[in-house]
Amino acid sequence: MSHNTIHWFRKGLRLHDNPALIAALKDCRHIYPLFLLDPWFPKNTRIGINRWRFLIEALKDLDSSLKKLNSRLFVVRGSPTEVLPKLFKQWKITRLTFEVDTEPYSQSRDKEVMKLAKEYGVEVTPKISHTLYNIDRIIDENNGKTPMTYIRLQSVVKAMGHPKKPIPAPTNEDMRGVSTPLSDDHEEKFGIPTLEDLGLDTSSLGPHLFPGGEQEALRRLDEHMERTNWVCKFEKPKTSPNSLIPSTTVLSPYVRFGCLSARTFWWRLADVYRGKTHSDPPVSLHGQLLWREFFYTTAVGIPNFNKMEGNSACVQVDWDNNPEHLAAWREARTGFPFIDAIMTQLRQEGWIHHLARHAVACFLTRGDLWISWEEGQKVFEELLLDSDWSLNAGNWQWLSASTFFHQYFRVYSPIAFGKKTDKHGDYIKKYLPVLKKFSTEYIYEPWKAPRSVQERAGCIVGKDYPRPIVDHEVVHKKNILRMKAAYAKRSPEDKTINKGEKRKASPSIKEMFQKKAKR
Repeated sequence: MSHNTIHWFRKGLRLHDNPALIAALKDCRHIYPLFLLDPWFPKNTRIGINRWRFLIEALKDLDSSLKKLNSRLFVVRGSPTEVLPKLFKQWKITRLTFEVDTEPYSQSRDKEVMKLAKEYGVEVTPKISHTLYNIDRIIDENNGKTPMTYIRLQSVVKAMGHPKKPIPAPTNEDMRGVSTPLSDDHEEKFGIPTLEDLGLDTSSLGPHLFPGGEQEALRRLDEHMERTNWVCKFEKPKTSPNSLIPSTTVLSPYVRFGCLSARTFWWRLADVYRGKTHSDPPVSLHGQLLWREFFYTTAVGIPNFNKMEGNSACVQVDWDNNPEHLAAWREARTGFPFIDAIMTQLRQEGWIHHLARHAVACFLTRGDLWISWEEGQKVFEELLLDSDWSLNAGNWQWLSASTFFHQYFRVYSPIAFGKKTDKHGDYIKKYLPVLKKFSTEYIYEPWKAPRSVQERAGCIVGKDYPRPIVDHEVVHKKNILRMKAAYAKRSPEDKTINKGEKRKASPSIKEMFQKKAKR
């Protein structure tokens, strides 16, 4: 039987390593590559302008790749449960294919869609390709329990063997006998909208550093993989949070949108590593992909993963509700130049280094402001190009010492931490030009500069740049005691879990943390 197939693009915005797309082309007469602008997302999640731009560019790139295969992308606005039944009828669809998505909304949406497809006699083929492994299988292989430590996840996936090899993008040969019925008004009916068409205010768009799309993703991957020595020596903690150009790959937005397959990335790294001495997980680039897998797995296995309440793995903390402090953090006016420079880069560019994320997350939560990680999660969800439901929730829990990481007495200094890799504050001068005339001595603590120095720098603290909103030396000590009290309230069962985790912790990570704590 020759099918009329819809391949529904959601995250996997690419042709390479797309098993659901290849399945769509088997025994197929007509293929309709579809992307739905689902109103649920802008209503229920925060999507900043930089991320919208990235998505629109990724769709344009996908459409141009499909054109080379004599096909096109069909973009339709509306809820999947309303749009798909209409298209099933209109296009006489007999098969629907898509990539599996493990997020809670996606799971409930797909369940509804599969039920509707059955009613319309449409066969459904979901395929796993957004993660390295089948996430449900990781949990099954761990005796049906969620692996709560990275070490545990590593041993489970090691027993499962290597991730599957990626499959090539479809060729004209794969398209033989398959066509996409196109009308003259395709552009009008199914074209990709502009940001203006979506009613978005483009005046706050930042510099265009990371263009969206599969071609750009593969170009960047090639560029990094040519740096074989750098790839082999890569150790995430040794990269710089405040270098003027990124010290990591910045492939995360491309992996998040599925413009780059995680499996393709994994196997390209394996090719570079082969026969050479290289760093290992958790700090290597393979290690970074396994961190992603770890948070995807815990997000599936732990109910209410993106909240504190009802999340059994999360320490229940009496966070403060302080809208003024939260706004100062979000709007880069805490009075701590290192923190404000990071938050400025985030808003402008949509990306910040992982250690910069550590610094601002610790500052907002247990370090200085004692504001819930859920508030930080919302801001990152809006502003990060690579904002990913599972990773965002998991990392915020980790950095607030609520889940996974329990050494709450290790607090990043908003002054000393940045100095380690950028003594002269060049990063601060780039993102906070108001401070650029301050000398090395005062760039991290401009409030300590004598009035005459401030005048010479053309920046009076308290007028041109804010005073610090808290006294770090005082509040971080008080917050450590508050965290200690929150930990003391946990049930005995929680405490044994954490002791077990500590026993399993890799000595190298433990030593790394202890060394940092002494600094």
